[in-house]
Amino acid sequence: MKEFSRKYYLSAGECNPQAELPMPLLLTRIIDTATHHANAWGVGYAHLIKNRQAWVLSRVTVEMMRWPHVDENYTLITWIEDYNSHFSQRNFEVQDGEGRPIGFARTIWMVIDLDKRTGVDIASLSYIRDNVNDRPCPIEPISRLRPLAEGRDIEHDFGYVECDFNRHVNTVRYLELMMNQFDLSHYDNKWLRRLEMAFVKETRYGEHAVLRMCELSPNDWRINIMADGADHVRSRLVFAER
Repeated sequence: MKEFSRKYYLSAGECNPQAELPMPLLLTRIIDTATHHANAWGVGYAHLIKNRQAWVLSRVTVEMMRWPHVDENYTLITWIEDYNSHFSQRNFEVQDGEGRPIGFARTIWMVIDLDKRTGVDIASLSYIRDNVNDRPCPIEPISRLRPLAEGRDIEHDFGYVECDFNRHVNTVRYLELMMNQFDLSHYDNKWLRRLEMAFVKETRYGEHAVLRMCELSPNDWRINIMADGADHVRSRLVFAER
């Protein structure tokens, strides 16, 4: 059980306008696969919720060599690289239908107390220590994402459908909001090669937020989501020409 895999099929209804696997759907699959692996160890949602605790995603980095296309099978493989008392580092490989690697992801998770909204010491979860895997992940870890002093600002109020069972804004909803700031022609000419997201602070239902966008170099964008003058999410989206 040091490695866990799930196979998927990309149907036409799940594709983006370019007939590819959308990044938000891949991020959903990453979270789902991590959840299934944790459940297989007996430390998933059903176990943690007994103590009013839950896993939450703290950092994610995805880098693709190409995207699966419509009517294509793909597989996600996940394993634990390392952990400490605060965080668990979980990696992923994305394979095509022939078992060839086409992308990788690095994620960092923490457990929070749902009542206190604070982190929980996970050093006692011995299953992590017993199942650390030395399988390499070839992509670079997340960059040091910083506040943006200037950029184009877009205002947004978070609504009901953007929140999940933790009663904060869902990871995938943040990503969809950021990706929607680029028009269709942008994606017709470019594809999203690398994504980095760091979650600094929870955003709750009804909060008024500001997205600040800045292209620091060609095809290399930073997008931060702020509320009440503080960063809640910091991200980097790196595109490649088609």
